[in-house]
Amino acid sequence: MSDHRAVPGTVYLVDVQHISHSKHTDDGDIVLVPMPTDDPEDPLNWSRRRKLLSVTCMAVYMVMVGLSCSLVYSIIVPVAEDTGLSVADLNAGTGYSYLAFGWSCLIWQPAAKQFGKRPIYLISLLLTIGVTIAVPFALSPGAWMAMKILGGLAGGPLECLGEISIADVFCAHERGKFMAIYAFVLFAAGFLAPILAGFINDGMGWRWAQYWATIWLAIGFVFCFFFMEETNFKRTSVLVTEETQNEMKSKTIASDEANRMDDTKGESVQTTTQNDLSNGTVTWRRKTYLQKLKLFNNVQPVHHFWSMVLRPLRLLSYPVIVYCGFSYGCSLIWYSVLNGTASVVLSSPPYNFSAVRSYVGLTYISPMIGVGIGSLIAGNFGDVVVIWLARRNKGIWHSEYRQWLNIIMAVLLPGSLLLWGLGAEHGIHWVGLVFAMGLIGCCIAMGAHLSLSYCIDTYTDFGADAVVATMCIRNTMGFAIGYGITPWTEDLGYQNAFLIAAAAGLLQVLTFLIMVKWGPQIRERSTDRYRRDVDRATDLGITH
Repeated sequence: MSDHRAVPGTVYLVDVQHISHSKHTDDGDIVLVPMPTDDPEDPLNWSRRRKLLSVTCMAVYMVMVGLSCSLVYSIIVPVAEDTGLSVADLNAGTGYSYLAFGWSCLIWQPAAKQFGKRPIYLISLLLTIGVTIAVPFALSPGAWMAMKILGGLAGGPLECLGEISIADVFCAHERGKFMAIYAFVLFAAGFLAPILAGFINDGMGWRWAQYWATIWLAIGFVFCFFFMEETNFKRTSVLVTEETQNEMKSKTIASDEANRMDDTKGESVQTTTQNDLSNGTVTWRRKTYLQKLKLFNNVQPVHHFWSMVLRPLRLLSYPVIVYCGFSYGCSLIWYSVLNGTASVVLSSPPYNFSAVRSYVGLTYISPMIGVGIGSLIAGNFGDVVVIWLARRNKGIWHSEYRQWLNIIMAVLLPGSLLLWGLGAEHGIHWVGLVFAMGLIGCCIAMGAHLSLSYCIDTYTDFGADAVVATMCIRNTMGFAIGYGITPWTEDLGYQNAFLIAAAAGLLQVLTFLIMVKWGPQIRERSTDRYRRDVDRATDLGITH
Protein backbone atom coordinates (compact mmCIF):
# COMPACT_ATOMS: atom_id res chain seq x y z
CA MET A 1 0.00 0.00 0.00
CA SER A 2 1.18 3.52 -0.75
CA ASP A 3 1.66 6.32 1.70
CA HIS A 4 -1.46 8.42 2.27
CA ARG A 5 0.56 11.34 3.63
CA ALA A 6 2.35 12.03 0.37
CA VAL A 7 0.82 14.90 -1.59
CA PRO A 8 0.59 14.25 -5.35
CA GLY A 9 2.76 16.72 -7.22
CA THR A 10 5.05 17.46 -4.25
CA VAL A 11 8.35 15.58 -4.13
CA TYR A 12 11.79 15.90 -2.59
CA LEU A 13 13.65 16.65 -5.82
CA VAL A 14 16.91 18.30 -4.70
CA ASP A 15 18.78 16.73 -1.79
CA VAL A 16 20.24 20.01 -0.57
CA GLN A 17 21.05 18.61 2.88
CA HIS A 18 22.30 15.23 1.58
CA ILE A 19 19.99 13.28 3.86
CA SER A 20 18.02 11.23 1.34
CA HIS A 21 18.89 7.59 0.78
CA SER A 22 17.01 7.51 -2.52
CA LYS A 23 18.90 7.15 -5.79
CA HIS A 24 20.52 10.34 -7.12
CA THR A 25 21.98 11.44 -10.40
CA ASP A 26 25.59 10.35 -10.82
CA ASP A 27 27.00 13.88 -10.71
CA GLY A 28 24.77 15.83 -8.35
CA ASP A 29 22.16 16.07 -5.62
CA ILE A 30 19.08 15.58 -7.80
CA VAL A 31 16.86 12.79 -6.47
CA LEU A 32 15.61 10.35 -9.12
CA VAL A 33 11.81 10.53 -9.25
CA PRO A 34 10.42 7.98 -9.87
CA MET A 35 13.13 5.83 -8.34
CA PRO A 36 14.46 3.30 -10.88
CA THR A 37 14.52 -0.35 -9.98
CA ASP A 38 17.69 -2.40 -10.37
CA ASP A 39 16.30 -4.24 -13.40
CA PRO A 40 18.42 -3.28 -16.43
CA GLU A 41 15.29 -3.58 -18.60
CA ASP A 42 13.58 -0.86 -16.57
CA PRO A 43 13.31 1.98 -19.15
CA LEU A 44 14.60 4.41 -16.51
CA ASN A 45 17.84 2.38 -16.48
CA TRP A 46 18.32 2.24 -20.23
CA SER A 47 21.52 3.66 -21.69
CA ARG A 48 21.39 7.19 -23.04
CA ARG A 49 21.54 5.91 -26.60
CA ARG A 50 18.68 3.50 -26.01
CA LYS A 51 16.54 6.25 -24.47
CA LEU A 52 17.24 8.63 -27.34
CA LEU A 53 16.32 5.93 -29.86
CA SER A 54 13.02 5.47 -28.03
CA VAL A 55 12.33 9.21 -28.25
CA THR A 56 13.32 9.20 -31.93
CA CYS A 57 10.84 6.42 -32.72
CA MET A 58 8.10 8.28 -30.88
CA ALA A 59 8.98 11.43 -32.83
CA VAL A 60 8.95 9.56 -36.16
CA TYR A 61 5.46 8.26 -35.40
CA MET A 62 4.24 11.72 -34.45
CA VAL A 63 5.73 13.40 -37.51
CA MET A 64 4.19 10.91 -39.93
CA VAL A 65 0.72 10.93 -38.39
CA GLY A 66 0.88 14.67 -37.69
CA LEU A 67 1.77 15.41 -41.31
CA SER A 68 -1.05 13.30 -42.65
CA CYS A 69 -3.74 15.09 -40.66
CA SER A 70 -2.47 18.64 -41.27
CA LEU A 71 -1.75 18.79 -44.99
CA VAL A 72 -4.93 20.65 -45.92
CA TYR A 73 -4.32 23.85 -43.95
CA SER A 74 -2.36 25.80 -46.58
CA ILE A 75 -4.40 24.47 -49.51
CA ILE A 76 -7.92 24.96 -48.17
CA VAL A 77 -8.75 27.34 -51.02
CA PRO A 78 -7.57 25.06 -53.89
CA VAL A 79 -9.22 22.02 -52.27
CA ALA A 80 -12.48 23.96 -52.00
CA GLU A 81 -12.24 25.10 -55.62
CA ASP A 82 -11.54 21.59 -56.92
CA THR A 83 -14.06 19.65 -54.84
CA GLY A 84 -16.86 22.16 -54.48
CA LEU A 85 -16.66 21.90 -50.70
CA SER A 86 -16.91 25.17 -48.82
CA VAL A 87 -14.18 26.54 -46.58
CA ALA A 88 -16.62 26.14 -43.69
CA ASP A 89 -17.01 22.43 -44.54
CA LEU A 90 -13.25 21.94 -44.59
CA ASN A 91 -12.75 23.72 -41.26
CA ALA A 92 -15.65 21.81 -39.72
CA GLY A 93 -13.99 18.58 -40.82
CA THR A 94 -10.90 19.62 -38.89
CA GLY A 95 -13.08 20.15 -35.83
CA TYR A 96 -14.57 16.68 -36.14
CA SER A 97 -11.10 15.18 -36.47
CA TYR A 98 -10.05 16.90 -33.23
CA LEU A 99 -13.09 15.42 -31.50
CA ALA A 100 -12.19 11.94 -32.75
CA PHE A 101 -8.51 12.37 -31.85
CA GLY A 102 -9.39 13.22 -28.26
CA TRP A 103 -12.17 10.79 -27.45
CA SER A 104 -10.55 7.83 -29.22
CA CYS A 105 -7.90 8.03 -26.49
CA LEU A 106 -10.44 6.40 -24.17
CA ILE A 107 -9.82 3.21 -26.16
CA TRP A 108 -6.23 3.65 -27.31
CA GLN A 109 -4.76 4.37 -23.87
CA PRO A 110 -6.26 1.31 -22.10
CA ALA A 111 -5.25 -0.80 -25.09
CA ALA A 112 -1.68 0.49 -24.77
CA LYS A 113 -1.60 -0.44 -21.08
CA GLN A 114 -3.20 -3.80 -21.81
CA PHE A 115 -1.17 -4.87 -24.84
CA GLY A 116 1.77 -2.45 -24.91
CA LYS A 117 2.51 0.87 -26.58
CA ARG A 118 4.60 -0.60 -29.39
CA PRO A 119 1.75 -2.53 -31.08
CA ILE A 120 -0.62 0.42 -30.68
CA TYR A 121 1.80 2.79 -32.41
CA LEU A 122 2.21 0.32 -35.29
CA ILE A 123 -1.51 -0.36 -35.66
CA SER A 124 -2.21 3.37 -35.68
CA LEU A 125 0.26 3.89 -38.52
CA LEU A 126 -1.38 1.16 -40.60
CA LEU A 127 -4.89 2.52 -40.03
CA THR A 128 -3.81 6.05 -40.91
CA ILE A 129 -2.34 4.74 -44.17
CA GLY A 130 -5.81 3.48 -45.10
CA VAL A 131 -7.37 6.86 -44.37
CA THR A 132 -4.85 8.85 -46.43
CA ILE A 133 -5.49 6.60 -49.42
CA ALA A 134 -9.24 7.27 -49.18
CA VAL A 135 -9.25 11.04 -48.50
CA PRO A 136 -8.79 12.11 -52.17
CA PHE A 137 -12.06 10.38 -53.00
CA ALA A 138 -14.07 12.24 -50.32
CA LEU A 139 -15.80 14.81 -52.52
CA SER A 140 -19.00 15.48 -50.58
CA PRO A 141 -19.41 17.18 -47.18
CA GLY A 142 -20.53 13.91 -45.58
CA ALA A 143 -17.67 11.89 -47.04
CA TRP A 144 -15.14 14.57 -46.05
CA MET A 145 -16.43 14.61 -42.46
CA ALA A 146 -16.33 10.81 -42.34
CA MET A 147 -12.72 10.69 -43.52
CA LYS A 148 -11.65 13.32 -40.99
CA ILE A 149 -13.38 11.41 -38.20
CA LEU A 150 -11.74 8.15 -39.27
CA GLY A 151 -8.39 9.91 -39.45
CA GLY A 152 -8.86 11.16 -35.90
CA LEU A 153 -9.83 7.71 -34.66
CA ALA A 154 -6.82 6.11 -36.37
CA GLY A 155 -4.38 8.74 -35.13
CA GLY A 156 -5.59 8.92 -31.54
CA PRO A 157 -2.28 7.65 -30.07
CA LEU A 158 -0.71 10.86 -31.38
CA GLU A 159 -2.57 12.67 -28.62
CA CYS A 160 -2.16 10.38 -25.64
CA LEU A 161 0.88 8.09 -25.91
CA GLY A 162 3.87 10.31 -26.71
CA GLU A 163 3.92 12.18 -23.41
CA ILE A 164 3.48 8.94 -21.46
CA SER A 165 6.26 7.25 -23.44
CA ILE A 166 8.56 10.06 -22.29
CA ALA A 167 7.44 9.66 -18.67
CA ASP A 168 8.22 5.93 -18.98
CA VAL A 169 11.84 6.61 -19.89
CA PHE A 170 12.90 9.79 -18.07
CA CYS A 171 12.87 10.93 -14.45
CA ALA A 172 11.20 14.14 -13.33
CA HIS A 173 14.30 16.37 -13.35
CA GLU A 174 15.01 15.77 -17.05
CA ARG A 175 11.49 15.17 -18.31
CA GLY A 176 10.93 18.81 -19.22
CA LYS A 177 13.41 18.95 -22.07
CA PHE A 178 12.00 15.80 -23.63
CA MET A 179 8.43 16.97 -23.15
CA ALA A 180 9.66 20.00 -25.09
CA ILE A 181 10.68 17.68 -27.90
CA TYR A 182 7.21 16.14 -27.77
CA ALA A 183 5.51 19.54 -27.95
CA PHE A 184 7.83 20.69 -30.73
CA VAL A 185 7.29 17.59 -32.86
CA LEU A 186 3.52 17.61 -32.29
CA PHE A 187 3.01 21.16 -33.51
CA ALA A 188 6.00 21.41 -35.86
CA ALA A 189 4.58 18.49 -37.84
CA GLY A 190 1.32 20.40 -38.06
CA PHE A 191 3.16 23.45 -39.40
CA LEU A 192 5.54 21.51 -41.66
CA ALA A 193 2.64 19.80 -43.42
CA PRO A 194 1.24 23.01 -44.97
CA ILE A 195 4.70 23.91 -46.28
CA LEU A 196 5.03 20.57 -48.05
CA ALA A 197 1.41 20.58 -49.19
CA GLY A 198 1.84 23.94 -50.89
CA PHE A 199 4.67 22.69 -53.09
CA ILE A 200 3.02 19.33 -53.77
CA ASN A 201 -0.21 21.07 -54.75
CA ASP A 202 1.67 23.36 -57.16
CA GLY A 203 3.40 20.50 -58.93
CA MET A 204 1.05 17.53 -58.63
CA GLY A 205 -2.31 18.66 -57.26
CA TRP A 206 -3.78 18.46 -53.77
CA ARG A 207 -4.61 14.75 -54.00
CA TRP A 208 -0.93 13.89 -54.26
CA ALA A 209 -0.36 15.56 -50.92
CA GLN A 210 -2.39 12.70 -49.45
CA TYR A 211 -0.60 10.07 -51.52
CA TRP A 212 2.76 11.38 -50.33
CA ALA A 213 1.45 11.15 -46.77
CA THR A 214 0.75 7.47 -47.44
CA ILE A 215 4.35 6.96 -48.51
CA TRP A 216 5.69 8.78 -45.44
CA LEU A 217 3.47 6.73 -43.14
CA ALA A 218 4.74 3.49 -44.69
CA ILE A 219 8.34 4.60 -44.12
CA GLY A 220 7.46 5.47 -40.53
CA PHE A 221 5.90 2.05 -40.00
CA VAL A 222 9.03 0.25 -41.20
CA PHE A 223 11.30 2.41 -39.03
CA CYS A 224 9.20 1.96 -35.90
CA PHE A 225 8.79 -1.77 -36.46
CA PHE A 226 12.54 -2.36 -36.43
CA PHE A 227 13.65 0.20 -33.84
CA MET A 228 10.79 0.98 -31.44
CA GLU A 229 10.90 -0.81 -28.07
CA GLU A 230 8.15 -1.36 -25.56
CA THR A 231 8.35 1.11 -22.66
CA ASN A 232 5.63 -0.31 -20.42
CA PHE A 233 7.14 -1.33 -17.09
CA LYS A 234 5.31 -2.12 -13.89
CA ARG A 235 6.71 -0.16 -10.96
CA THR A 236 5.49 0.87 -7.56
CA SER A 237 3.98 4.27 -6.77
CA VAL A 238 6.39 7.19 -7.00
CA LEU A 239 4.80 8.91 -4.01
CA VAL A 240 5.99 6.71 -1.19
CA THR A 241 7.77 7.89 1.91
CA GLU A 242 11.53 7.83 2.15
CA GLU A 243 11.30 5.08 4.75
CA THR A 244 9.44 2.95 2.23
CA GLN A 245 12.00 3.79 -0.42
CA ASN A 246 14.81 2.69 1.86
CA GLU A 247 13.00 -0.54 2.64
CA MET A 248 12.48 -1.19 -1.05
CA LYS A 249 16.11 -0.40 -1.72
CA SER A 250 17.34 -2.83 0.91
CA LYS A 251 15.20 -5.60 -0.56
CA THR A 252 16.14 -4.94 -4.19
CA ILE A 253 18.85 -7.06 -5.75
CA ALA A 254 21.83 -4.93 -6.81
CA SER A 255 22.59 -5.05 -10.50
CA ASP A 256 25.35 -2.54 -11.14
CA GLU A 257 27.12 -4.89 -13.49
CA ALA A 258 23.96 -5.30 -15.56
CA ASN A 259 23.41 -1.56 -15.78
CA ARG A 260 26.91 -1.10 -17.20
CA MET A 261 26.47 -3.71 -19.89
CA ASP A 262 26.20 -2.66 -23.53
CA ASP A 263 22.52 -2.94 -24.39
CA THR A 264 23.29 -3.33 -28.06
CA LYS A 265 24.60 -6.90 -27.80
CA GLY A 266 22.49 -9.38 -29.70
CA GLU A 267 22.72 -12.34 -27.36
CA SER A 268 20.67 -12.93 -24.27
CA VAL A 269 22.76 -12.34 -21.16
CA GLN A 270 22.08 -13.32 -17.58
CA THR A 271 23.59 -11.06 -14.94
CA THR A 272 24.43 -12.51 -11.56
CA THR A 273 25.22 -10.21 -8.64
CA GLN A 274 26.81 -10.83 -5.26
CA ASN A 275 23.34 -11.12 -3.71
CA ASP A 276 22.44 -13.70 -6.34
CA LEU A 277 25.35 -15.82 -5.19
CA SER A 278 24.20 -15.62 -1.60
CA ASN A 279 20.58 -16.60 -2.14
CA GLY A 280 20.75 -18.29 -5.53
CA THR A 281 17.36 -17.02 -6.65
CA VAL A 282 17.55 -13.77 -8.64
CA THR A 283 19.02 -13.07 -12.06
CA TRP A 284 18.39 -10.26 -14.53
CA ARG A 285 17.99 -11.26 -18.14
CA ARG A 286 18.73 -8.78 -20.91
CA LYS A 287 16.47 -8.84 -23.97
CA THR A 288 17.86 -9.88 -27.32
CA TYR A 289 17.11 -7.79 -30.40
CA LEU A 290 14.54 -10.33 -31.59
CA GLN A 291 12.81 -10.24 -28.21
CA LYS A 292 12.57 -6.47 -28.51
CA LEU A 293 10.77 -6.92 -31.85
CA LYS A 294 7.98 -8.96 -30.28
CA LEU A 295 4.68 -7.27 -30.97
CA PHE A 296 3.20 -8.08 -27.56
CA ASN A 297 5.14 -8.07 -24.29
CA ASN A 298 3.73 -8.63 -20.80
CA VAL A 299 0.11 -8.55 -21.94
CA GLN A 300 -2.18 -7.81 -19.00
CA PRO A 301 -5.44 -9.66 -18.24
CA VAL A 302 -8.33 -8.18 -20.22
CA HIS A 303 -11.04 -8.43 -17.56
CA HIS A 304 -10.40 -4.87 -16.34
CA PHE A 305 -10.31 -3.23 -19.77
CA TRP A 306 -13.59 -1.36 -19.45
CA SER A 307 -12.63 -0.15 -16.01
CA MET A 308 -9.59 1.44 -17.65
CA VAL A 309 -11.79 2.97 -20.36
CA LEU A 310 -14.02 4.69 -17.81
CA ARG A 311 -11.34 5.75 -15.34
CA PRO A 312 -10.22 8.91 -17.24
CA LEU A 313 -13.80 10.18 -17.07
CA ARG A 314 -13.76 9.77 -13.29
CA LEU A 315 -10.59 11.85 -13.14
CA LEU A 316 -12.50 14.82 -14.54
CA SER A 317 -13.55 15.50 -10.94
CA TYR A 318 -9.94 16.50 -10.10
CA PRO A 319 -9.63 20.31 -10.45
CA VAL A 320 -6.00 20.19 -11.61
CA ILE A 321 -6.90 17.89 -14.50
CA VAL A 322 -9.80 20.12 -15.51
CA TYR A 323 -7.47 23.12 -15.47
CA CYS A 324 -4.88 21.30 -17.59
CA GLY A 325 -7.52 20.27 -20.12
CA PHE A 326 -8.90 23.80 -20.31
CA SER A 327 -5.45 25.35 -20.67
CA TYR A 328 -4.35 22.86 -23.32
CA GLY A 329 -7.68 23.28 -25.11
CA CYS A 330 -7.08 27.01 -25.37
CA SER A 331 -3.71 26.32 -27.01
CA LEU A 332 -5.50 24.15 -29.56
CA ILE A 333 -8.01 26.95 -30.16
CA TRP A 334 -5.25 29.39 -31.13
CA TYR A 335 -3.73 26.69 -33.33
CA SER A 336 -7.08 26.19 -35.07
CA VAL A 337 -7.68 29.93 -35.38
CA LEU A 338 -4.35 30.35 -37.16
CA ASN A 339 -4.80 27.37 -39.47
CA GLY A 340 -8.43 28.21 -40.22
CA THR A 341 -7.65 31.76 -41.36
CA ALA A 342 -4.11 31.69 -42.79
CA SER A 343 -4.93 30.34 -46.25
CA VAL A 344 -7.97 32.62 -46.64
CA VAL A 345 -6.16 35.77 -45.45
CA LEU A 346 -2.99 35.25 -47.47
CA SER A 347 -4.83 34.15 -50.61
CA SER A 348 -6.92 37.34 -50.64
CA PRO A 349 -6.00 40.96 -51.53
CA PRO A 350 -3.70 42.71 -50.83
CA TYR A 351 -1.47 39.64 -50.48
CA ASN A 352 -2.79 37.46 -53.32
CA PHE A 353 -0.54 34.54 -52.42
CA SER A 354 -3.04 32.36 -54.28
CA ALA A 355 -1.11 33.14 -57.46
CA VAL A 356 1.57 30.80 -56.17
CA ARG A 357 0.04 28.36 -53.68
CA SER A 358 3.36 27.34 -52.15
CA TYR A 359 3.84 30.88 -50.83
CA VAL A 360 1.07 30.28 -48.30
CA GLY A 361 2.80 27.08 -47.23
CA LEU A 362 6.14 28.83 -46.86
CA THR A 363 4.69 31.24 -44.31
CA TYR A 364 4.35 28.25 -41.97
CA ILE A 365 8.12 28.26 -41.52
CA SER A 366 7.55 31.11 -39.07
CA PRO A 367 5.29 29.20 -36.64
CA MET A 368 7.63 26.21 -36.92
CA ILE A 369 10.45 28.40 -35.66
CA GLY A 370 8.12 29.78 -33.00
CA VAL A 371 7.23 26.27 -31.85
CA GLY A 372 10.92 25.47 -31.48
CA ILE A 373 11.56 28.57 -29.39
CA GLY A 374 8.48 27.97 -27.24
CA SER A 375 9.50 24.36 -26.65
CA LEU A 376 12.98 25.42 -25.53
CA ILE A 377 11.55 28.01 -23.15
CA ALA A 378 9.03 25.65 -21.56
CA GLY A 379 11.35 22.64 -21.59
CA ASN A 380 15.04 23.39 -21.14
CA PHE A 381 14.64 26.78 -19.48
CA GLY A 382 11.70 25.42 -17.50
CA ASP A 383 13.88 22.63 -16.06
CA VAL A 384 16.36 25.23 -14.85
CA VAL A 385 13.58 27.29 -13.28
CA VAL A 386 11.93 24.43 -11.40
CA ILE A 387 15.24 23.10 -10.02
CA TRP A 388 16.19 26.63 -8.93
CA LEU A 389 12.83 27.07 -7.19
CA ALA A 390 13.16 23.65 -5.55
CA ARG A 391 16.60 24.57 -4.17
CA ARG A 392 15.13 27.76 -2.72
CA ASN A 393 12.39 25.65 -1.12
CA LYS A 394 14.85 23.35 0.71
CA GLY A 395 14.70 20.77 -2.06
CA ILE A 396 10.91 20.45 -2.14
CA TRP A 397 9.44 20.66 -5.64
CA HIS A 398 5.83 21.58 -6.41
CA SER A 399 4.26 20.79 -9.76
CA GLU A 400 3.07 24.41 -10.06
CA TYR A 401 6.63 25.74 -10.37
CA ARG A 402 6.77 25.45 -14.14
CA GLN A 403 3.53 27.43 -14.46
CA TRP A 404 5.40 30.67 -13.77
CA LEU A 405 6.52 30.57 -17.40
CA ASN A 406 2.97 31.58 -18.31
CA ILE A 407 4.10 35.14 -17.59
CA ILE A 408 5.88 35.08 -20.95
CA MET A 409 2.71 33.88 -22.67
CA ALA A 410 0.66 36.62 -21.01
CA VAL A 411 2.67 39.12 -23.05
CA LEU A 412 3.16 37.22 -26.32
CA LEU A 413 -0.27 35.66 -26.88
CA PRO A 414 -2.56 38.72 -26.88
CA GLY A 415 0.06 40.72 -28.77
CA SER A 416 0.37 38.11 -31.51
CA LEU A 417 -3.41 37.72 -31.89
CA LEU A 418 -3.83 41.48 -32.19
CA LEU A 419 -1.05 41.69 -34.77
CA TRP A 420 -2.59 38.88 -36.83
CA GLY A 421 -6.22 40.03 -36.71
CA LEU A 422 -5.74 43.77 -36.98
CA GLY A 423 -2.98 43.27 -39.52
CA ALA A 424 -5.24 41.16 -41.73
CA GLU A 425 -8.06 43.68 -41.41
CA HIS A 426 -5.92 46.67 -42.36
CA GLY A 427 -3.67 44.95 -44.90
CA ILE A 428 -0.29 45.49 -43.23
CA HIS A 429 2.85 44.20 -44.90
CA TRP A 430 2.89 40.40 -45.07
CA VAL A 431 6.05 40.30 -42.92
CA GLY A 432 3.97 41.50 -39.97
CA LEU A 433 1.50 38.66 -40.40
CA VAL A 434 4.27 36.10 -40.74
CA PHE A 435 5.89 37.44 -37.56
CA ALA A 436 2.54 37.11 -35.78
CA MET A 437 2.34 33.49 -36.93
CA GLY A 438 5.71 32.82 -35.30
CA LEU A 439 4.62 34.35 -32.00
CA ILE A 440 1.39 32.34 -32.03
CA GLY A 441 3.41 29.18 -32.70
CA CYS A 442 5.64 29.96 -29.72
CA CYS A 443 2.62 30.38 -27.44
CA ILE A 444 0.95 27.21 -28.73
CA ALA A 445 4.01 25.09 -27.89
CA MET A 446 4.45 26.68 -24.47
CA GLY A 447 0.79 26.23 -23.59
CA ALA A 448 0.79 22.57 -24.59
CA HIS A 449 4.01 21.82 -22.72
CA LEU A 450 3.02 23.60 -19.51
CA SER A 451 -0.41 21.95 -19.43
CA LEU A 452 0.82 18.41 -20.02
CA SER A 453 3.77 18.75 -17.66
CA TYR A 454 1.52 20.00 -14.87
CA CYS A 455 -0.88 17.11 -15.44
CA ILE A 456 1.76 14.37 -15.51
CA ASP A 457 3.93 15.84 -12.76
CA THR A 458 0.94 16.09 -10.42
CA TYR A 459 -0.69 12.72 -11.01
CA THR A 460 2.22 10.56 -12.08
CA ASP A 461 0.60 7.34 -10.86
CA PHE A 462 -2.40 8.09 -13.06
CA GLY A 463 -0.35 9.79 -15.76
CA ALA A 464 -1.83 7.93 -18.72
CA ASP A 465 -5.42 8.34 -17.60
CA ALA A 466 -4.90 11.96 -16.58
CA VAL A 467 -3.58 12.72 -20.06
CA VAL A 468 -6.63 11.07 -21.65
CA ALA A 469 -8.97 13.15 -19.47
CA THR A 470 -7.02 16.25 -20.46
CA MET A 471 -7.25 15.35 -24.15
CA CYS A 472 -11.01 14.82 -23.97
CA ILE A 473 -11.44 18.38 -22.70
CA ARG A 474 -8.84 19.81 -25.08
CA ASN A 475 -10.19 18.23 -28.25
CA THR A 476 -13.82 18.94 -27.42
CA MET A 477 -12.84 22.60 -27.26
CA GLY A 478 -10.96 22.19 -30.55
CA PHE A 479 -14.06 20.71 -32.16
CA ALA A 480 -16.15 23.68 -31.09
CA ILE A 481 -13.78 26.27 -32.52
CA GLY A 482 -13.24 24.28 -35.72
CA TYR A 483 -16.97 24.28 -36.31
CA GLY A 484 -17.40 27.98 -35.59
CA ILE A 485 -14.25 29.76 -36.72
CA THR A 486 -15.37 30.57 -40.27
CA PRO A 487 -18.76 32.12 -39.39
CA TRP A 488 -17.14 33.86 -36.40
CA THR A 489 -14.56 35.72 -38.48
CA GLU A 490 -16.99 36.33 -41.35
CA ASP A 491 -19.67 37.82 -39.09
CA LEU A 492 -17.40 39.97 -36.91
CA GLY A 493 -14.56 40.71 -39.27
CA TYR A 494 -10.93 40.06 -38.43
CA GLN A 495 -10.49 43.16 -36.31
CA ASN A 496 -13.39 42.60 -33.91
CA ALA A 497 -12.92 38.83 -33.83
CA PHE A 498 -9.27 39.08 -32.83
CA LEU A 499 -9.83 41.88 -30.35
CA ILE A 500 -12.10 39.44 -28.54
CA ALA A 501 -9.57 36.63 -29.03
CA ALA A 502 -6.73 38.71 -27.56
CA ALA A 503 -8.75 39.63 -24.47
CA ALA A 504 -9.90 36.04 -24.00
CA GLY A 505 -6.34 34.77 -24.47
CA LEU A 506 -4.96 37.11 -21.83
CA LEU A 507 -7.63 36.14 -19.30
CA GLN A 508 -7.09 32.45 -20.03
CA VAL A 509 -3.32 32.62 -19.51
CA LEU A 510 -3.68 34.56 -16.26
CA THR A 511 -5.70 31.70 -14.76
CA PHE A 512 -2.32 30.14 -13.97
CA LEU A 513 -2.14 32.52 -11.00
CA ILE A 514 -5.09 30.68 -9.46
CA MET A 515 -3.21 27.39 -9.63
CA VAL A 516 0.07 28.87 -8.38
CA LYS A 517 -1.77 30.36 -5.39
CA TRP A 518 -4.22 27.60 -4.51
CA GLY A 519 -2.96 24.59 -6.50
CA PRO A 520 -0.93 23.11 -3.61
CA GLN A 521 -3.94 23.29 -1.28
CA ILE A 522 -6.19 21.75 -3.94
CA ARG A 523 -3.73 18.90 -4.39
CA GLU A 524 -3.37 18.39 -0.66
CA ARG A 525 -7.13 18.15 -0.17
CA SER A 526 -7.30 15.48 -2.88
CA THR A 527 -4.49 13.38 -1.39
CA ASP A 528 -6.52 10.80 0.52
CA ARG A 529 -8.92 10.24 -2.33
CA TYR A 530 -6.08 10.07 -4.85
CA ARG A 531 -4.15 7.51 -2.83
CA ARG A 532 -7.29 5.39 -2.41
CA ASP A 533 -7.79 5.48 -6.17
CA VAL A 534 -4.17 4.52 -6.75
CA ASP A 535 -4.32 1.65 -4.26
CA ARG A 536 -7.59 0.39 -5.71
CA ALA A 537 -6.14 0.46 -9.22
CA THR A 538 -2.95 -1.22 -8.00
CA ASP A 539 -4.96 -4.02 -6.44
CA LEU A 540 -6.68 -4.51 -9.80
CA GLY A 541 -3.35 -4.31 -11.63
CA ILE A 542 -4.42 -1.43 -13.88
CA THR A 543 -2.14 1.45 -12.87
CA HIS A 544 0.10 3.20 -15.39
